[in-house]
Amino acid sequence: MPETTPPDTADAGLEIRTHYVRNRNALVARADFGELFVDYYLHLSTHGIKVRPEHDAMFKRALAAFTLHCASRPWNEITAWTINFQEPRVNLFLAGDNENGAVTGRVFDENVKALPENIFYADVVRGRGEKRRSAVTFAGADPLVAAEKFYTQSEQRGARFFQLGEEDFALISEHPDCDLEWFRALAPEAMRSLDRTETLSLLERRIQRWHCGCNQGRMMEVLAPTMREDPDGLFAGDPKIEIRCPRCSARHAITREALEAFVAGKK
Repeated sequence: MPETTPPDTADAGLEIRTHYVRNRNALVARADFGELFVDYYLHLSTHGIKVRPEHDAMFKRALAAFTLHCASRPWNEITAWTINFQEPRVNLFLAGDNENGAVTGRVFDENVKALPENIFYADVVRGRGEKRRSAVTFAGADPLVAAEKFYTQSEQRGARFFQLGEEDFALISEHPDCDLEWFRALAPEAMRSLDRTETLSLLERRIQRWHCGCNQGRMMEVLAPTMREDPDGLFAGDPKIEIRCPRCSARHAITREALEAFVAGKK
């Protein structure tokens, strides 16, 4: 298959190449996530977002797994993962649009509901189709383990995620007639040398980048219903309010004057 890259994402971002492991019938995706992690930290700094160190470490592993997953999926797919952990009690949210290679996400560590088990939710929209949701339970506090359980139960095929270096991650997933004995026995050292020990065929080159796309207009869409019902209660006497994007936690300051004009324009 020839290399393909959407024209609007060809200039910048993290390159992920997917390969088919011939004679083993598996797909592998691997990348060094240093560049994407830098963009994530710049986002946190720009918007004054504070994340606890233990949650930050979990989010980076989840971001790596999610991005590798997106890079191995169809171009016309939009995906969101919500990974709920009970210990520590935190939700990790990730969203990706394969059409433009954008990935984003955030940590929710306040008012997280107590549940009997950890739950992994995956929402997928392909093309103009309806949204599909799946949910699986999992044990432990490792996002890579959670993602593997999602593949086994919801995708109905095996997948294994590996951290091969400080910022080097890989995903290998089953395809029909996969050599399961080989697949299940894979260890990090074998994954590091896969290009020397196995025959790999390049499938695609994807560019993934940290990008949410939130802006004041979208935030005002969120606030508009409340503004119509109770504007005084919304602003509580202040000339402006701050709202955080539910997808990436970016800060947006909205003035009452701007929101009034926005709502008036929608009538």
